[in-house]
Amino acid sequence: MSQPAPPDLKTASSSSETWDPAAFDPPDFYDLDALLSDEATSIRDEARAFVTKEVQPIIEKHAQRAEFPRHLIPAFADHGFLGAPLPPEHGGEGHSNIAYGLIMQELERGDSGLRSFCSVTGALVMYPIWQYGSDAQKEHWLPALANGEAIGCFGLTEPDVGSNPAEMQTRARRDGDGWVLDGHKRWSTNATIADVAVIWAKDEDDTVRGFLVETDRDGVETPPIDDSWSLRAAVTSEVVLDGVRVPEAACLPGVSGLKGPLSCLTQARYGICWGTIGAAMACYDTARQHAQNREQFGQPIGGFQLMQERLVDMVQEITKAQLLNWRLGTLKEAGTMRPQQVSLAKRNNCQTALEVARSARQVLGGNGVTSMYPVMRHMNNLESVVTYEGTHEIHTLVVGEDLTGENAFV
Repeated sequence: MSQPAPPDLKTASSSSETWDPAAFDPPDFYDLDALLSDEATSIRDEARAFVTKEVQPIIEKHAQRAEFPRHLIPAFADHGFLGAPLPPEHGGEGHSNIAYGLIMQELERGDSGLRSFCSVTGALVMYPIWQYGSDAQKEHWLPALANGEAIGCFGLTEPDVGSNPAEMQTRARRDGDGWVLDGHKRWSTNATIADVAVIWAKDEDDTVRGFLVETDRDGVETPPIDDSWSLRAAVTSEVVLDGVRVPEAACLPGVSGLKGPLSCLTQARYGICWGTIGAAMACYDTARQHAQNREQFGQPIGGFQLMQERLVDMVQEITKAQLLNWRLGTLKEAGTMRPQQVSLAKRNNCQTALEVARSARQVLGGNGVTSMYPVMRHMNNLESVVTYEGTHEIHTLVVGEDLTGENAFV
């Protein structure tokens, strides 16, 4: 018997009288804007306006339906959000690393799924092709990815292998003038809608190699992971490889070993450091507006000491993270940024954003769990972001080893 069609979902469960997304007032308690170049400020403002106008009116509906707003991809390309820091001759925009970080901040202010799409495209797909690919690979893929004409995904994590990629089970064996790939990747953003997957696999000598695998090849399946309460406005998938034949030209020639995938993750984690604080800023501003407009006991709840303490704690931690990001960006721009410094920022900023979201949810009271406000959606998204591309605990050990010289992973 046929099932009735689901009811049409509105943008929010009901309208809010205490929060207006268009009235967003970004926290900048230490005048960080004074440290930004005109280029960075202009690009940030463009991304901020895009999120306010194009994302916020529709994102709750898409999250409720567990749908990625695919219609936004051409706009991502038009605004230069895909591969923003890569050189223009290879499809990028040539933006500074701080400008790129601010783009990621504003996109995640809209939703982590949007930042994930753009971050994966630029840092996990375009970056390895640009850094390690052949001229033919660059010419074929980079312009199409930057223009949103092609979609890419990244395959490293596996069902039984997460924090220890050295134990990956996906295999690549030579066969004539090409390769045959077998394996199973999991938690791959974009894979179900992707045209190409950057797959990391071990060859017969147990050396890790990267391959550009078109997803329409025989033996490739990309089933979605559709039972998640987090990142519901994103496409999260598996990549199953069963005897997939690719030519020699599909192998990334410029790298071998774990340096390849780990260097890509460093680029992506840098974007996460900025993105999570965008989510925190959205949660804080929602709570601030609500505290000023919601009245109880004859006055706005923002006049109560405990509410003020929550808001002060949020601004304090956001400010520290903003300064951390700015310094990390200047190090990256100078070419002196180390992966361990990214680990410290990823660890701090993910935790900061989660704590801000949880506190903001308390300020909003019972309605804070509904789509009347964006906070619960951000909080659920951040539960994924704190885990992927290195858990809080893994980044703790990365920094711990850097401080002590002792490897605590084993």
